[in-house]
Amino acid sequence: MSYVDDRYFAPEGYDTSNAVICTFKVKTNEDFGKVSKEIAAESSVGTWTMVHTLTDDIFERLAARVLEMQPEQGIVKIAYPYDIFEKGSLPQMLSLVVGNILGMKSTEAIRLIDIDIPASIREPYPGPAFGIEGFKNALKITKNNDRPIIGTIIKPKMGLPPDKHAQVAYEAWYGGIDFVKDDEPQTDQTFCGFEDRISKVLEKADLVKEETGRNVVYAANITAPLPEMEKRAEYVKDQGGNCMMIDVLTTGFAAVQYMRSLDIGLLIHAHRAMHAAMTRHPDHGIHMVAFAKWLRLAGVDSLHAGTVVGKMEGGYHDVKVVYDALRDTTWKQKTALPVASGGLHPGSIYPITDMFGFDVLINAGGGVHGHPDGTIAGAKAMRQAVEAVVQKRDLWEFAQAENHKELLISLEQWGVPKKDTSS
Repeated sequence: MSYVDDRYFAPEGYDTSNAVICTFKVKTNEDFGKVSKEIAAESSVGTWTMVHTLTDDIFERLAARVLEMQPEQGIVKIAYPYDIFEKGSLPQMLSLVVGNILGMKSTEAIRLIDIDIPASIREPYPGPAFGIEGFKNALKITKNNDRPIIGTIIKPKMGLPPDKHAQVAYEAWYGGIDFVKDDEPQTDQTFCGFEDRISKVLEKADLVKEETGRNVVYAANITAPLPEMEKRAEYVKDQGGNCMMIDVLTTGFAAVQYMRSLDIGLLIHAHRAMHAAMTRHPDHGIHMVAFAKWLRLAGVDSLHAGTVVGKMEGGYHDVKVVYDALRDTTWKQKTALPVASGGLHPGSIYPITDMFGFDVLINAGGGVHGHPDGTIAGAKAMRQAVEAVVQKRDLWEFAQAENHKELLISLEQWGVPKKDTSS
C-alpha cells in the first residue's frame, strides 16, 4: 500500500473517539488529495512504494486517516488511532505526528496548527503537580484577594555575581514582586555559579518573608544535561526553594517528563526558549498551541505563552488559543499558568488582564529594573498597577489620585499599550 492508496481517506462512520486529530496547513503545487494521503501514510504505516510486509490487518488497525480537506485554505485533518501511540510518551507522539512530514518534497510547507488529544490518550500523563491553584496558593492569593501574579527577570540577563544577583531579587520582592526568575541562558557560568547563586537568592527570599510577611517564588534555572538537572533540582529543594525553571524545548520532552516524575515538590516553570524556530513561520512548523498541550501533559506548572502587547511576535488569536489550552478545565490534568513575558512594564498589566483575566503571570524585566528610580520603585509600580486593575480603575487616574509616584513615573516613561484583539 503506497502513498496513493485511497484507504488513507477515512471511510464513512470512521470512529475518532479515541484518535488524536491533527490539523495541518499545507502548501503544495501537487494534487491536494494525493498530498494529504502522503501525509497520513508517512506519519503512520506507509512509505513511498508498496511493501509486502504491510498487511491489511496492520493497515486497518494503525493507519492514519484523512478526515477532512479544505484545499482552498490548505487545511487537512488527519486522525491517528489509539494503538499507534506509546502510552505516556511525548517523544514518541512527536516523532509520530511531526517526525518526518515537515520535510516532504511534495509540499512547499506544512504547519501543525492544532492537535486534539482525547481523554483516553491523555490519561497516563500526570499533568502539573500544582498548576494555577498551586502557584497562587504558594503566594497566598485566594479567591477573596484574587489578582494576577507579577514577576521579573534578573537584569542584566547575565553578568552579575551571586551576591548582586541576589540583591536585585531582594529589591524586586521587597517592592512587591511575587516571582523572580533566572534568565533562560543563566545556568552555572564561572561569573555566577549555580549553587552560590541559589543559596544567596533563597536567603534573600527568607529575608523578604521576615520583613514583609509575604511569600515569594524564585524560579532557579536548572537547565543542563539530565543527570545534572536532577542534582540541581535537589539542591534547590534542600536550600528551601519552591520552584525550578527548565528551558523545556532545548532540554527536550523526555527531560521534562523525567523531572516531573521525580515529584520532588517544586513548581516547574517552563521557559520556551528556541520555540520560534518551530512556531514563528506562518506556513511551516508547529503552532505554539500544540506545544502548550504537550507540555501541560508533561507536567509543567507554568509556561511562557505570549503577550500580544509585548516585544515578541504573536497576535491576539495566536496567543489566546495557547492560554485557552493551558487553562482548559475539561481535562483531568490540572490547569497550567500562562506566562506573559517580553517587553512588558506596569502599563502592560491592564491590557493583558483585560484580554486574559487574572489567571496569568506577568513578567517584566526591563519594565521593573529600567524604572528611573530603580528596581524597588519599578516593583512598586507593578504592584500599584495590579491594585488599579483589581479595583477596575484607570491606571493614570489611580496613580494620580492615590499619589503613587512610582506608577506615574512608569506610565510617563512607557505609557499603556492598547489591546488589539483584531489579529
